[in-house]
Amino acid sequence: MHEPLTAAEYKAIAAGLQLPTNAFIDGAFRPANSGKTFTSTNPATGEVLAEIAACDSSDVDFAVEKARQAFDDGRWRHLSPGERKEVLLKLAKLMEQNRHELAVLESLDSGKPVRECQTVDVPDTIHTIRWHAELIDKIYDNTNNVGANALAMVVREPIGVVGCVLPWNFPLLMLAWKIGPALAAGCSVIVKPAQETTLTTLRVAELAHEAGIPAGVFNVVTGSGREVGEPIGLHMDVDMVAFTGSTPTGRRFLRYAADSNLKKVVLECGGKNPAVVLADAEDLDLVAEQVVNGAFWNMGENCSATSRLIVHASIKDELLQRIGAYMREWKTGDPLNPENRIGALVSKTHFEKVKSFLDDVKTEKLSLAHGGETYEGVFIEPTVVDGVTPKSRLFQEEIFGPILSVTTFENLAEATALANDTNYGLTASIYTGSLRNAIRLSRDIRAGLVTVNCFGEGDASTPFGGYKESGFGGRDKSVFAHDNYCELKTIWIDISERSVDETIR
Repeated sequence: MHEPLTAAEYKAIAAGLQLPTNAFIDGAFRPANSGKTFTSTNPATGEVLAEIAACDSSDVDFAVEKARQAFDDGRWRHLSPGERKEVLLKLAKLMEQNRHELAVLESLDSGKPVRECQTVDVPDTIHTIRWHAELIDKIYDNTNNVGANALAMVVREPIGVVGCVLPWNFPLLMLAWKIGPALAAGCSVIVKPAQETTLTTLRVAELAHEAGIPAGVFNVVTGSGREVGEPIGLHMDVDMVAFTGSTPTGRRFLRYAADSNLKKVVLECGGKNPAVVLADAEDLDLVAEQVVNGAFWNMGENCSATSRLIVHASIKDELLQRIGAYMREWKTGDPLNPENRIGALVSKTHFEKVKSFLDDVKTEKLSLAHGGETYEGVFIEPTVVDGVTPKSRLFQEEIFGPILSVTTFENLAEATALANDTNYGLTASIYTGSLRNAIRLSRDIRAGLVTVNCFGEGDASTPFGGYKESGFGGRDKSVFAHDNYCELKTIWIDISERSVDETIR
């Protein structure tokens, strides 16, 4: 399932695709009420892929109305857990059957290397749907011991209509992180994909309908943040919003909630993630391999990307040499060629933003240890910048591109302070041969996920989210994600003798 095809095979699939272009509401594809469209382009080539429905608040209103009807009449939430599970497992199976198509769609739309789409994104998306499906009938509610005169039950109920607002960097996987637990809980969902990357979300909605998810339960409204995202955030009949994206946009959803119905909001936002390498790290080849993967996977367009290498001064030069050796495997070019591991940045606008950090290298007279070249206005090769100070924009701001900054330290206290010198707190990596130091640093670094002697995000069973400005309100993944999409209800039943006697009389 995970093996990539050849470049020729991927190009043949791309040539035969029929691209979805309309919003998906109440079980059918529909144009925007206004009739307007926006242009979706392939960021690697500039080629126009499709004209997509540019929806607005009237389309959001219609989608919310249909989602509310579906929720209220119980066509999905009243199914038994086992019945919902079977439908979601069928969706996962249909996605597996269409995995090559989904990988190519994702690559064309986002500029991601098709190799990563095929071997990581698509299989992880399918696994996420399956994992949450299997969990549906294994979550238990509680009864509390409140004495002989009452029975207290604490039960979960689906929260209602959920707005899922997605980023452009992992369109398929972030879709699964949201809809997996939301649909498992029995909610109705309205998904707003990023305007840059809509195609795979629309295709999954079509497959979900084929799998048996009822009309109105899974809706996709396409368009801009202003015209679709904001109306979802402000809608009085949306019960909850789950958002992944930038911290500034996440703040807006909190304001929308305050200005509307105090809807629940769960945010997974930015990161400025450190990899702390102590002098006692046992295998610098392993460290180099993991740091390179963490920094350049998905072109660094990843909220959990290793953006800051904080390394003990005594081993910096040797580690940078080994990092350079591993970087040779990370070729930059055509995303549909599975030999390339660095594709195009998602847009020319984003390319210019990332390139501005390369301009800082010259302004601040920093050292380019590796890389630094750009191509065709959309490609940036993997880059390592040495001598970065904590005051630098390279150290403080989220780059969201394939640029790794390097800063040295002399002792453990300095390493901890540097790791925590950020407004973010999403992930961190620690490389050390000392269990004591690993535990101390893991506890002292303020981040929602800390990995030791590896880079990663755990698996479907482990929660993902951040401290500080990296997150708010809950976690993605794991059983904890189901709590995002549920309300807790206490049911208190009086069974005292007095009430029994009165009933008998």
